[in-house]
Amino acid sequence: MRKTASYRVLFAVASCVVVADQLTKHWILTHFSLYETRTVIPGFFNLINIRNTGAAFGLLAGNESGWRTWFFGIIALIAIFAIIFLFKHYRRKGSLYVYALSCIAGGAMGNLIDRVRFGAVVDFLDFYVGQYHWPAFNVADSAIVVGVGLFLLGNFIHPET
Repeated sequence: MRKTASYRVLFAVASCVVVADQLTKHWILTHFSLYETRTVIPGFFNLINIRNTGAAFGLLAGNESGWRTWFFGIIALIAIFAIIFLFKHYRRKGSLYVYALSCIAGGAMGNLIDRVRFGAVVDFLDFYVGQYHWPAFNVADSAIVVGVGLFLLGNFIHPET
């Protein structure tokens, strides 16, 4: 992929992720009260309005401290700069890496926006089986997981990368 085209894809995909993430979170915030849950598929999927003050899966969420928002904000910025650095190298390896890093960047930016706005990330997708719940997540989290999966797939397909 040409340099300019790859940067256009990075910007377009990351922007689409951020817009989809923020629009879905806006909908949840305007249609659900905090902690409200609505069943979508009984026994499997709910929509819920919760805040994650920690990292992935609520890591460090219990630490009630003013430094937490700054800490996770700085980590997100470092991650975005690392993705840009990696992008410069991996974009030459193929479009799979371009899309992977674009999804990760968009997801990181979507959650960073929440941390700046609310001091926490808005999560609303709640999957479960019986009493066993997967930690709630959002569109940005999904994009990060898809991006990491694509990146790993690229490394599996092209192990010399």
